[in-house]
Amino acid sequence: MAGILGQGASLLLTSLWPTLTLASGPHGPFGQEQMPINNFEYQEACPDYTQYSTYPHRPLSEGPLALPFQRPDPRCRTFHSDAIEQVIQDVTSRMEDPDLARLFENAFPSTTDTTVKFHTTGSSNKKQPKRNPKDDGEWEGPHSFIITGDIIAEWLRDSTNQLSPYQPLAKKDPAIYNLILGAINTQSEYVIESPYCNAFQPPPISGLPISHNGQDDVVHPVYEPTSVFECKYELDSLAHFLALANDFNDHTGSKEFMTPRWYLALETLLNVLEEQSMSTFDPDTGRYRRNEYTFNRNTNTGTETLSLKGVGNPLNNGTGLVRSAFRPSDDATILGFFIPANAMIAVELKRTANILKDAGKSVLAQTVETWSQTISNGIWEHGVVRHSIFGNVFAYEVDGYGSSILMDDANYPSLLALPLIGFVSADDETYQNTRRMLLSKKSNPYYLTGSVFQGIGGPHVGLSNAWPMSLLVQAQTSDDDDEIIGCLNLVLRSSKLGLVHESIDVNILHSYTRSWFAWANGVFAETILDIAKRKPHLIFKEPATPYEI
Repeated sequence: MAGILGQGASLLLTSLWPTLTLASGPHGPFGQEQMPINNFEYQEACPDYTQYSTYPHRPLSEGPLALPFQRPDPRCRTFHSDAIEQVIQDVTSRMEDPDLARLFENAFPSTTDTTVKFHTTGSSNKKQPKRNPKDDGEWEGPHSFIITGDIIAEWLRDSTNQLSPYQPLAKKDPAIYNLILGAINTQSEYVIESPYCNAFQPPPISGLPISHNGQDDVVHPVYEPTSVFECKYELDSLAHFLALANDFNDHTGSKEFMTPRWYLALETLLNVLEEQSMSTFDPDTGRYRRNEYTFNRNTNTGTETLSLKGVGNPLNNGTGLVRSAFRPSDDATILGFFIPANAMIAVELKRTANILKDAGKSVLAQTVETWSQTISNGIWEHGVVRHSIFGNVFAYEVDGYGSSILMDDANYPSLLALPLIGFVSADDETYQNTRRMLLSKKSNPYYLTGSVFQGIGGPHVGLSNAWPMSLLVQAQTSDDDDEIIGCLNLVLRSSKLGLVHESIDVNILHSYTRSWFAWANGVFAETILDIAKRKPHLIFKEPATPYEI
């Protein structure tokens, strides 16, 4: 906020900050309530949630864990929906465990409370100057900028997953409808601008400042740093762009997102699939051909850049699979045919094709559906390998030459999440073989166990930390009551700040990464809603009847 009023609020907040976070009580240091200051803009008087989330706040839950209440003051929240508040009331009032109820109370609204950095319904958007006819309609209509949490940038993957718990409310609540519609429109602009990039700066219409990620990456195609925060090509980012609109259509029946800009984004996406399905060597001449996408970062961490001067390891011809340079963890792939992302894009392309058919776009629908089928066939032909103990399993990555990586990473999409993606059913034999392989320390190098925590981790954080997200996916893909409760208890005990963290040291419960990570909280909320529907007796008081939004 500009002007003397905003400056005064900021100065007053600075003077109050020590008392806002370091007050003590019978259970140790606690942040006091956020106190909006009379005659000042609330936004200027609200603590930075990056800091606010690192301290517990009263009131505490009445369970043995005494979990804090971590929602911002209502005047400090970034978005409000009565429908969200009603779901919180409906679910928590039924829950047996007050600590689990408090974690849901904090987690379910985490995205709307803290990460809607910009939203407009579009009614007063100023038309942007056009560079060429293809820019017609650029940044018009509703738009929403959803940050990942403690980083002021929007990841396509994260923002889609952060909004996922609210999709069932879109038909009931016009505010949620417009929020998600705006997010689809914003993602469309990002895909049109830089389809190979994963994280983006605030929309130009937002007036928000841009930030730098501290790297000097050399990337082709060249991107505009005022639009892009980071440009790691991850196939699942494009799959998540499709998923956001597909879920919106499923829950609302609306096709309002199918604007000329969305169609242009879809066309851009299909061009990427064409470019990234090409082999490293020309099948006719055998000559090396440079990939359209290359990425070089000056780093001593091998997972932060691509081998062979930014190209990556060779990939074979005729597999039907699509290359992904990076994983959803933002770590580089070893073998570029990353199976979870191929599975997700195949599913989402098929869903998009059905919407296109319904919209009368039969030719485009056929093109999209053909891509889906080609990729699916490629997974079953090249992405399934024979394991000496578990039989046929899905590989994590392959190259089409016969090499494969057998592991899993906590980040979604993952092999463990294939039923949630919609690629196979949870009782599929190959998936069940794969699941047993992934949930064993002997067969998954990133299945980590310790004295206080366990689960799937990944190279992104290191070899001591497992991710709560993996336990939540494990619970959602299980029909075993004991397994589900075991996963929930591990996540609950590791969430001492009343929020779900990115990762936990398996031997030191209070050693974690990221106190404010909205995606993980969204996955927790979806897990509770899934259990409330499938197995309400595990979390609800009697009579434990199923609950569904």
